[in-house]
Amino acid sequence: MHRLASVCVALVLSACSSAPPVRVISARDVVAEGGAVVSVDVIASRVGAEILAKGGNAVDAAIATAFALAVTWPEAGNLGGGGFMLVRMADGEKAFIDYREIAPAAATPTMFLDADGNVDPVRVRLGYTPVGVPGTVAGLAEAHERFGSLEWAELVEPAYELARDGIPISDALAASIEAEQAELALDPEARRIFLLDDGTYRRAGMRLVQSDLAESLRQIADEGPDAFYRGAIAESICADAQSRGGLLTQDDFARYEAKVREPLGASYRDHVVLAGPPPTSGGFVLVSALRQLEGFDLKALGAGSGEELHLIAETLRRAFLDRALWFADPDFVGVPVADLLAEDHIDELRASIDPVASTFSDELAGDLDGTLIVDESEQTTHFSVVDSEGNAVANTYTLEESWGAKFVAAGTGIVMNNELHDFNPQPGISTTKGRVGTPPNTIAPGKRPLSSMCPVLVFGPDGRLKLIAGSPGGRTIPSTVLRVVTGVIDHGLSPRAAIDLARVHHQLFPDELVLEESHTRPANAKLESLGHVMRSVQRIGDAHCIGWDPILKRYVASADGRRAGSAAGVVPIEE
Repeated sequence: MHRLASVCVALVLSACSSAPPVRVISARDVVAEGGAVVSVDVIASRVGAEILAKGGNAVDAAIATAFALAVTWPEAGNLGGGGFMLVRMADGEKAFIDYREIAPAAATPTMFLDADGNVDPVRVRLGYTPVGVPGTVAGLAEAHERFGSLEWAELVEPAYELARDGIPISDALAASIEAEQAELALDPEARRIFLLDDGTYRRAGMRLVQSDLAESLRQIADEGPDAFYRGAIAESICADAQSRGGLLTQDDFARYEAKVREPLGASYRDHVVLAGPPPTSGGFVLVSALRQLEGFDLKALGAGSGEELHLIAETLRRAFLDRALWFADPDFVGVPVADLLAEDHIDELRASIDPVASTFSDELAGDLDGTLIVDESEQTTHFSVVDSEGNAVANTYTLEESWGAKFVAAGTGIVMNNELHDFNPQPGISTTKGRVGTPPNTIAPGKRPLSSMCPVLVFGPDGRLKLIAGSPGGRTIPSTVLRVVTGVIDHGLSPRAAIDLARVHHQLFPDELVLEESHTRPANAKLESLGHVMRSVQRIGDAHCIGWDPILKRYVASADGRRAGSAAGVVPIEE
């Protein structure tokens, strides 16, 4: 066990002398009377669970987990990016905290184009040009102000100690560094921190110390979010940006605000689903697909049958069409979510589905001629949290691509996002390969780029929290969450069994049905007979979920085995 985890457990046991003694356990699946956290990283999950053991609530644990992941999972856990936190407290209070990045004041719709009007493949991905003003610190601070119970510094402290003292590099982190080694080597700061002196990547088992990041975390712990947005951290990032031709200014940082929005709510087979509203489209795609599917008996078709997968694909195809037409930052563009989820529109979509034949996307899209969303990276990360009172958090955040813009802001230790890549980079140009140039999601100063992130909470007919879910995966995120939700509700599966179901994805264009390799041959043959063009991939998504077990009468946290992952929970010490 990591040294910090050992120390924290000891502190928990001594601090809770007036309450029944507890301990924190880690495993792929954890039954936890005292609450649980599940994320991509074992150390970060334990940090969150230790906050629960100290008496913190689910939001406290989520904040500590998010800061810890900035140290232990730097490809997506972050201070230099943004995301969304969905909160529902046991007393019924709920909020969707939007801490998506924003475009700086100097951003323009054509900022990624070269002299010939084409997207510059380097400028759109690397360096400071695609960097949005980060929202993570502001979002976590907003969550703490509204729902936190422990002191802010107490929640940042574990991440600070991890960065200061170092962490053992996990197999997953070593593989991630190796995969991005060439581009990380282009930046002197990233090379110094994450690579060895000879330019090769740091191997699993080596200790990774991040002293500059520790100092940034110390400032955030001591001064709160002002340290990041109005203090020395903002000054350092913006000075670095200006020296490297970036657009970020200290005024951009000072103007940043996290937004608190009403969660998107919907019913599905007597359950209540809470998901995210714009500027994420993931909640809409999920809810639209669910409402279309409500007219079909998925249970009778069988989990993983070709007939079931066909219906899932066709509902996703239609939801992604509505997404492409309408979705963007709601503070800039009117997004008619209520109309798109209204019964008459859903009925129309459902009626257009042929149960025995696939639809051609170009015919469905009509005059749009291949309109779709811009590419989104799969390297996001999600974690789920529940405490002993039933307070629940689903949090998804990201740097956009793996390791964001592939550089560290000088003097801060902070890996920066390339989130502006999620805007439509080439206005007016749409293709069947996935590029979109429609107006809603074009770049504008202060605007948030469209997202597919999909943190979700599901409540059963009795009102009890039944499922906390989410996933990385770019455009496949709502497809992944849909598979888990239908597995639990329609097929009566445990979260573990629903997570382990083979997944399917369709996004309108390219007009192909993407399936995990583990799908059965009979299902594949059926899908081919229905006219689907299929593409097989090794994995889709990485869903770390928590669900209620009605037999055990406990929450069970389950880590997805497709990548790394671990659950950590609080359990009583048996005397």
